[in-house]
Amino acid sequence: MAIIKRARAERSGAEDTPAETPTPPAAQPQRRAPGRSRVTSSWPVLLLRTAHPRQALLTAVGVSVAAALAGRPLREIGLVLATVLVGQAVLGWHNDLVDRERDQRHDPDGKPIAGGLLDAGTAWFALVCGLLLVVPLSVSNGVTAGSAYLISLVVGLLGNVLLRRGLLSWLPWAVSFALYPAFLSYGGWDGSASGSPPEISMTVLAALLGVGAHFLRALPGLVADHEDGWRSLPLRVALRTGATRLLIISLAWTALVVAGLLVTGDLVGLSQ
Repeated sequence: MAIIKRARAERSGAEDTPAETPTPPAAQPQRRAPGRSRVTSSWPVLLLRTAHPRQALLTAVGVSVAAALAGRPLREIGLVLATVLVGQAVLGWHNDLVDRERDQRHDPDGKPIAGGLLDAGTAWFALVCGLLLVVPLSVSNGVTAGSAYLISLVVGLLGNVLLRRGLLSWLPWAVSFALYPAFLSYGGWDGSASGSPPEISMTVLAALLGVGAHFLRALPGLVADHEDGWRSLPLRVALRTGATRLLIISLAWTALVVAGLLVTGDLVGLSQ
């Protein structure tokens, strides 16, 4: 009897014991589909990225420093800074809009419009607003000065479309920069100063600075230019010298031209 009771007890305990629930395998981390790992930003941030902010800020600060060295009062320096900053933003938006299809092939993650993060219509709206703002800002420096800057802006916009694929790619940059001394020499607060023509030597040096800026700006995109069959001047030189040597040459060229501008400005001044 004791053996039977013990057997029944063991059978009863086995029935009461819940069956072990199989442990599910560890959840596998889900892989994100290509292109989904990018962190989206708000449209103002994307617009700022599309405006080429580093180039815009560097150019605006450089022209403002030149205005300060020319003895312009603080409020005029601030006006110069605002004018050039808005104009450079317009150039940046236009450049990315023109290059949208090209950037989709070469750099979709680095370009908000090409990557689909920023609608092209939003960029066009910002560009038009920038143009509506840069015109009164330019004229506020004086009609002649403002006209010089607006012409340089138009040349830059045309440069985004024309000439940059061939040997004359440097020309829009040289012309745009050559007009900066006139923008400064004729400038004044609220157009009150009539100004005078810039020194020819300063105009020539500014044009040479534009060529150096073109080479430095073109260096990161030389591979894409070559793949697309472009034959701009920087690419032609790079194929002969190599990109590293071209970078050194471009930096030395730009530094020498800046030094020449400083020395010439100190000796003869900005205006005639």
